[in-house]
Amino acid sequence: MQNVRLYEAQAGIKIAGRNINNLKYAEDTAFMAESKALKSLLMKVKEESEKVGLKLKIQKTKIMASGPITSWEIDRKTAETGRDFIFLGSKIIADGDCSHEIKRRLLLERKCMTNRDSILKSRDITLPTKVHLVKAWFFQWLCMDVRVGL
Repeated sequence: MQNVRLYEAQAGIKIAGRNINNLKYAEDTAFMAESKALKSLLMKVKEESEKVGLKLKIQKTKIMASGPITSWEIDRKTAETGRDFIFLGSKIIADGDCSHEIKRRLLLERKCMTNRDSILKSRDITLPTKVHLVKAWFFQWLCMDVRVGL
């Protein structure tokens, strides 16, 4: 993947004067570019991967566009297109709206707090300790959301 020299490619988006065209996490990579540039970027990755014995699974490749998109075909195999995808546990939508993700996180936190209900209702734990626990849980939840971009 490093041989592809994606950082030198012109395809991508400009952020603070730098060209960003991919985000990597474990075995997943998210590529960013305009339609034609993205297709050539994917072809470049596919070709370089094959040189070292790796295969790009087009059927598992997902394409998301902020504008109208047609189906994508690479080597007579169709890539999945959609208006959203999950990246690092967060749902990314083409129009950039994140209200659904905020609601989802709040519901998850409510469920976690409900699961901790027995601790909060326990008569063996003092009120100041319960307040301290709730603050710690909330701070942990807040930090988690900051790390993933909410």
